[in-house]
Amino acid sequence: MKKVKKEDEMRSEYNREYLGVGVRGKYYEAYRESSNAVLLKPEVAKAFPTEEVVNEALISLIKVA
Repeated sequence: MKKVKKEDEMRSEYNREYLGVGVRGKYYEAYRESSNAVLLKPEVAKAFPTEEVVNEALISLIKVA
């Protein structure tokens, strides 16, 4: 086996057999438990373009409620 130089760690090509077997959804539950990402509808994202604006709107709604 050839030694890989430190400055060239990435190969230009990989053989699929070296990568092993992939398992679909292996980390899905762990990701869902640790993530709080929310997908917005396009019209909502247009009205609230930044994270700060979304948070301000939600905080003011919480105060009203």
